[in-house]
Amino acid sequence: MGDRTAKRALFEQFARVAKAVAHAARLELLELLAQGERSVEELAALTETGLSTVSAQLQELRRARLVETRRDGTRVFYRLAGDDVAALVGALRDVAATHLGDVEPAARRYLGDDTDVEAIDRTELLRRAKSGEVVVVDVRPSAEYEAGHVPSALSIPLDELHVRLADLPSDIEIVAYCRGPYCFLAHEAVRRLHLSGRRALRLVDGLPEWRLAGLAVAAGAEPGRLPSRPRRRGDQRP
Repeated sequence: MGDRTAKRALFEQFARVAKAVAHAARLELLELLAQGERSVEELAALTETGLSTVSAQLQELRRARLVETRRDGTRVFYRLAGDDVAALVGALRDVAATHLGDVEPAARRYLGDDTDVEAIDRTELLRRAKSGEVVVVDVRPSAEYEAGHVPSALSIPLDELHVRLADLPSDIEIVAYCRGPYCFLAHEAVRRLHLSGRRALRLVDGLPEWRLAGLAVAAGAEPGRLPSRPRRRGDQRP
């Protein structure tokens, strides 16, 4: 059986991570940091939370070694300690969705009625993008796009979508993606695209899941490209 005291001490180390993520605000910060490095000020603005409160939550995550920092002058930037942290958050989310009946109604209240929002998985998106059947649009803030995005995706943040519709072809399906399966941005982007008369759907998850699946990720502000010969599903090849 081994020494019970030593075993308990070992499990206390595992519990340090569990305690660090057992807070809704800290989980939200980890979701944002899974998109890329952010300063404390940026995280406070994105979460609409006071600077001191965000700093305190980040310190809890840092004590559990879930995040790392770098300093640039007077500003401190945070990033995830590794992709395994993003995987942990995703696993926690998936277990909750599987076993807690309260997750689905809570998601509907936050994401809205998405009965008309069709979703596709990564495999299908890759197939359609390769054959030129879709345009992929990243609707996250531009800083997150620059930190990492699906190759060839166009960067059109949700708050710019209404003035950027002309950048999108009207005769090809649009796939929007954002931070993950419970990210409001892609759901809302698809609804707005439908209202504009466009055919649109969303990726079932987001950039962190794309990266964790081992798929290629591009970085920088270089804009994505539209398909050279847009085709609808069912069109015959020349």
